[in-house]
Amino acid sequence: QVRLVESEGGLVQPGGSLRLSCAASGGIFSINAMGWYRQAPGKERELVATITSGSSTNYADSVKGRFTISTDNAKNTVYLRMNSLKPEDTAVYYCNALITTWYAAPRLYWGQGTQVTVSS
Repeated sequence: QVRLVESEGGLVQPGGSLRLSCAASGGIFSINAMGWYRQAPGKERELVATITSGSSTNYADSVKGRFTISTDNAKNTVYLRMNSLKPEDTAVYYCNALITTWYAAPRLYWGQGTQVTVSS
């Protein structure tokens, strides 16, 4: 059974930095893409960044130049480095991954979510 386990978020001051990680495990044959989404109170979940198995990346305009997505393929882990954080980055951050398992066709899996709060 596939699991995506995210690292703890936290409270960060404006202008600060934080790195999130998300490790996938369980019956994985291949990972086609991984990504990060976020959901602020009262808002819909939105894309933050994605990365393909070929290392192509895509970022929301609101985080370009501040956030960096990367992967460690040997560890089936995706990272999100967040710099120059702003109060409007406050949200629950979710990772996801498009995974092919040994027993099923590719499908999208989600992590449990982790709270990031940017406040002084």
